[in-house]
Amino acid sequence: MRELPPPVRWWGHPLGEARVHLELARLLASDTWRGGDVPHGDGDPVLLVPGFLAGDLTLAVLHDWLRRVGHRSYRSGISWNVDCSEAVVRRLDRRLTEVAERAGAPVTLVGHSRGGLLARALAARSPERVCRVVALGSPLASQLDASVLTLAAVGGARVAQNLVRPHRPHCLTVRCPCPFGGDLVAPAAPPLVSIWSAEDGIVRPSSCRPDDAESIEVRGSHIGLGVNVEVYRRLAEVLVRP
Repeated sequence: MRELPPPVRWWGHPLGEARVHLELARLLASDTWRGGDVPHGDGDPVLLVPGFLAGDLTLAVLHDWLRRVGHRSYRSGISWNVDCSEAVVRRLDRRLTEVAERAGAPVTLVGHSRGGLLARALAARSPERVCRVVALGSPLASQLDASVLTLAAVGGARVAQNLVRPHRPHCLTVRCPCPFGGDLVAPAAPPLVSIWSAEDGIVRPSSCRPDDAESIEVRGSHIGLGVNVEVYRRLAEVLVRP
């Protein structure tokens, strides 16, 4: 798949992202949270990858729930997801190897936002260790197709990267020459599932639906995809597929 250039600038819907607390409350009050209305797993391994400017803590609710409904959930080891994409994928590859060897089975990668991009690149690099990739609100068709405010944050991270690695001026851009760029647009070998929301206020929804991914639409905010009860129900169904 060839990555598309980012379209015209998009302001997104930042105010709509404030509903994340309501989404969490709805999840905790649901039968889904208690595991009553979803299929349970059989100990299959799942590796969670957080989004941009986030860490494993932001997926702690999902991590605990996955274990409750019969999956072996593992954290990525990312504390703050702002580093060079290639450097992150290399660390994730080592973590994936560790999880796959411990579990004795291919691993499902679940990535939120930028985490979905990293998961896709990781699957292209190590397809024999990946069962499937599930991206939550990830701009798979164009990695920088996000709101103006989000791109400003990416720009700030790029400036910081240039101070640390001045010989990499294209870090965190679509012109990055690292292997990550090629892995990101390589044909999807393990199955690729994209769970997205038309109400996403941070990532343009149209970029979450590449041609080579199974598309599953839910309702909710971008930040709240990690605590969205509808996401949990659909994810539970995906994870028990053969």
